[in-house]
Amino acid sequence: MKSLTWASRAAAAAVLAIGFAAAPASAFEPQQTECIAPANPGGGWDFTCRQVGKGLYDQKLTPKPVQVVNMSGGGGGVAYASVISKRNADSDLLVAASTATTTRLAQGLYSGFTADQVRWLGTVGADYGVIAVAKDSPIKSLTELMNKIKTDPTSVAVAGGSAVGGWDHLKVLIAAKAAGINDVRAVKYVAFQGGGEAVTQLIGGHVQAFTGDISEAKGFMESGDLRVLAVLSPERLPGDLSNLPTAKEQGLDVVGANWRGFYGPGGMTDDAYAYWSKALQTLYATDDWKATMAQNGLMPFGLSGPQLTEFVNKQVADIAALSKEIGLTK
Repeated sequence: MKSLTWASRAAAAAVLAIGFAAAPASAFEPQQTECIAPANPGGGWDFTCRQVGKGLYDQKLTPKPVQVVNMSGGGGGVAYASVISKRNADSDLLVAASTATTTRLAQGLYSGFTADQVRWLGTVGADYGVIAVAKDSPIKSLTELMNKIKTDPTSVAVAGGSAVGGWDHLKVLIAAKAAGINDVRAVKYVAFQGGGEAVTQLIGGHVQAFTGDISEAKGFMESGDLRVLAVLSPERLPGDLSNLPTAKEQGLDVVGANWRGFYGPGGMTDDAYAYWSKALQTLYATDDWKATMAQNGLMPFGLSGPQLTEFVNKQVADIAALSKEIGLTK
């Protein structure tokens, strides 16, 4: 299977294409902003809401601290449905989103809701995927893990923070296909409500491997509880993450990036849409946010407003085709 190079290409294009400026004066002024993290505490969506919420307040882009609300369920579907059906006109509401969101939309798993029912506001970076094991695991490489799955698929359960068929699941299936596992549906995947919960299950010995993103794994790596077998980046990551081997180094041509960003209600006013799109651009350009990205393994990826909408529509179409190819959808 071809690697998901559209993710890295889009990231590079985004960095070159967008110029950032201070958030403009607008008829809309935020009051008490709320950010919904569509998962339990500890995962990537929770991280996105909390870190960006803090950044928006620190940069005086919101007059009050952003209130974070965790709303787990359905791989983000509970939050998506709630926003559309109950809070469609709330212009002071942000919802954390990612490639996991577009994956579920691509597969029609959000109760029939579609990507055009919300407003895509902006991204603040991207996580590259990782496949990892617990610190005391006898498995030493991605190749060894895939060989073990190939020999006996029932012997390895891989945990992730997305639902079955979600982005975490797709990443390990793409790696399995690249490793020559013909029927990737035989890979045993266990879904949890967020990456933090999935890593906890791995550390507890209930599963044998983890599929997720750098931001979810970094704290567990630093504590020594998690050992990354491969990062799904086109080349080694910079800084203190440069010691992580890539899947490509191990002979598997797999690249997968999970963007981090936000959508708002479809009935959000045009003034609010313009404000939040520009506010996220402004935050993304600050030195403080660049430091946050570096500390948490996020790579450059900045799209907003119409550019993000165009990207989301293409990604939904691409993932729908991929899901059909590996038998997850008809």
